[in-house]
Amino acid sequence: MKTQVCIIGGGPSGLMLSQLLDLKGIDTIVLEKHSREYVLGRIRAGVLEHGFADLMREAQCGERMDREGEIHEGFYIADNGTMSRIDLHKYSGGNSVMVYGQTELTRDLYEARDKMNGKVIHNVEDVHLHDLNTDGKPYVTYRSGDDIIRIDCDYVIGADGFHGVSRKSIPKDVLKEYEKVYPFGWLGVLSRTKPVNDELIYARSQRGFALCSLRSQVLSRYYIQVPLTDKVEDWSDDAFWEELKTRLPEDVAARLETGPSIEKSIAPLRSFVAEPMRWGNLFLAGDAAHIVPPTGARGLNSAASDIYYLYHAIMDHYLNGDDTGLDQYSQKALARVWKAQRFSWWMTTLLHSFPDTMAYDQKLQQTDLEYLFSSEAAQSSLAENYVGLPF
Repeated sequence: MKTQVCIIGGGPSGLMLSQLLDLKGIDTIVLEKHSREYVLGRIRAGVLEHGFADLMREAQCGERMDREGEIHEGFYIADNGTMSRIDLHKYSGGNSVMVYGQTELTRDLYEARDKMNGKVIHNVEDVHLHDLNTDGKPYVTYRSGDDIIRIDCDYVIGADGFHGVSRKSIPKDVLKEYEKVYPFGWLGVLSRTKPVNDELIYARSQRGFALCSLRSQVLSRYYIQVPLTDKVEDWSDDAFWEELKTRLPEDVAARLETGPSIEKSIAPLRSFVAEPMRWGNLFLAGDAAHIVPPTGARGLNSAASDIYYLYHAIMDHYLNGDDTGLDQYSQKALARVWKAQRFSWWMTTLLHSFPDTMAYDQKLQQTDLEYLFSSEAAQSSLAENYVGLPF
């Protein structure tokens, strides 16, 4: 097989890039190791910055998002029972975020690829990347049953996540990795219940962090901070709801609607960046190159900025003969990635309880929150980062 761009990974990043390039007449093949059903069964975040929503519309995939998604112009921070609102619209120059589940977003992208007869190949095994940094063109091989299939291409895009093959294909003496592992995780519950609030609530309490989120007006997503030693089996639904209530303001806890969990999981929190994001004709995107704690809602949105840069760079190469975007991709993408890392780290340290925290650290954390709500400049900085920095 031959294509212009071979994309490793059939999640939202890979599908989005494939869709955008196809609309410009640039041929792609997407390889995904899991089945389509598995990809659509993953429960992920659902807060989209305004730039990501615009990219969905440009990819001609935004119709259902605009119809069913919810525009949020603010969110709340609860500090030991006291609720304060961050006005995103006011402090970010009129911008907002879109609340729309990643599963639904991925479904929209799959349907768009189907309509254009896009090449998305599932259940591929033993993917290997070849000749990435030579004078010749790269190629990708994978196994399908007993057959080894070869795809010749001009460029390989690694959008196959943290555990994928793409980043591991860069030599160790070239790749530099930065990582911070946090001493807690998030226990998340998805329930078919009415959201407790019309906007997200980030709650800080003596018992630890909690988040009240939503997917729709009948589907809610809640999280509580738990030790890394905890297991999902340790938490019954009743135990989760009771603990969540203790971390919320009393009036919020009183109106919390509970019910059986549809999905329950614990996600460890880490910050990770790999540099460079380009090696020869291989370009990394999304979780293959960087991971952030979910506190600042930057994960999927950081991947979207990678796709934005790659889309324009590849389009300029094929349509205009201009390789400037390709040559500058790693530097440009990493500049925005590190800003997202800083913001997610700041939100995480601001709102979580850390083991063995000194009284001094607790005082600084409290002072930081008090300063935030006493300063319009501080709220503007938070809002600007939350709705998404310019691409």
